[in-house]
Amino acid sequence: MPSIERTTCLVVGGGPAGMVLGLLMARAGVETTVLEKHADFLRDFRGDTVHSSTLTLLDELGLGERFAALPQRLIDRAQVQLDAGLVQVADLTRLPGAHPHIAMVPQWDFLDLVADAAQEEPTFTLRRNAEAVGLLYDGGRVSGVRYRDRKDGSEHEVRASLTVACDGRGSAVRAAAGLVPRSFGVPIDVWWFRLPRRESDPVGGVGRISTGQFAVMIDRGDYWQCAFLIGKGSDAAMRAAGLERFRERIAALLPWMADRLDALESLDEVKLLDVKLERLRTWHRDGLLLIGDAAHAMSPVGGVGINLAVADAVSAARLLAPALRSGGIVPRSLLRKVQRRRWWPTALIQFGQRLAHRAVLGERAATVSSPPEPPPTTGVAGLTGGGVPPAPLSALPFPLRLVQRVPALQGVPARLIAIGPLPEHAPDWARRGSQEVVGPDHGAPHVGDR
Repeated sequence: MPSIERTTCLVVGGGPAGMVLGLLMARAGVETTVLEKHADFLRDFRGDTVHSSTLTLLDELGLGERFAALPQRLIDRAQVQLDAGLVQVADLTRLPGAHPHIAMVPQWDFLDLVADAAQEEPTFTLRRNAEAVGLLYDGGRVSGVRYRDRKDGSEHEVRASLTVACDGRGSAVRAAAGLVPRSFGVPIDVWWFRLPRRESDPVGGVGRISTGQFAVMIDRGDYWQCAFLIGKGSDAAMRAAGLERFRERIAALLPWMADRLDALESLDEVKLLDVKLERLRTWHRDGLLLIGDAAHAMSPVGGVGINLAVADAVSAARLLAPALRSGGIVPRSLLRKVQRRRWWPTALIQFGQRLAHRAVLGERAATVSSPPEPPPTTGVAGLTGGGVPPAPLSALPFPLRLVQRVPALQGVPARLIAIGPLPEHAPDWARRGSQEVVGPDHGAPHVGDR
């Protein structure tokens, strides 16, 4: 017989949404258990961006100093490299607040930090190697999860007043609940890989756009985390063309990186991201809520998926913790309220991502039949790591000319990416340090707390 545990809030998935939700619920005094499928958080090529609004949240939670101690790279600008040269399109230094930048931090370090903070709370439990394999029901209501211990194969049950699925875009909980997301057609997949970075290279994030090809390089200090767009479903054919063909493509697209392509020794070092853009019509069942990628898988455009998932978690905690702490069953109306609040920023961002897919990225996704572009004849020609010159204004399309002539406009894309629509702030009862607001019941949440 499987062992049976009980908790108040059961969170499935120890990613950014799950760990932040677990921390906030525990700080509300809610007995909370997080099930994490893996033994640790070490996964390469996960999203490593911690955006300005999330950095502000960490300050509010009293975790800003701990986060600042992590190894990180701060990005305060976004640039696009055209055939004519380099153009700055977003200036994050124009953002309000204490964090006019995006922090690049290995996601495992971020998750370890949040997990450590959560485990300081007496009502928090993290179960690792715990893979959800089914839902439990009490009548028609979800009452918990059945999970398998991946170390010894034993099965267990956790019964809960509320189950929250934060287990990603391949959510096992979502499948078990019979929920099927609406899928928006995506014309691209992404190859992720790393290349060494030189001191003379551009600083910050760089997008490289050329006819039929597109790449994004994220400045990680001593290396570039690179994303190369390929046509949807073309991974196998692209790999069959071989490593040398891929090196030729990168050398043609990025001549200033041609001197370091030998560092890419095998296509095994190139990881595929199967890009999806999906959204559930309904994010809840009686006793069950889905947030983050489990509710809405995001495209990598803008790197906003983590920021959005964390905002979902904060909103869910603020709205649901008072009901859970009182010991009652969370009514379906409160779950609907979470979805209503988080649906419109999600839909807005996904609409922008769909436009980017159609207008910019789709026609620039490489396929095995598309030949590498010849090196450009102006601007970056012949550069081998010695820097990329700025593009002359006369060579730019009107929108890019405008943001060069009126630099304040570079604050608009910066705000959309680094803060986003409807940023969420920590409830008063979850704050610590200089931000702490403690009421007569030791910081317990009350209906109406923001």
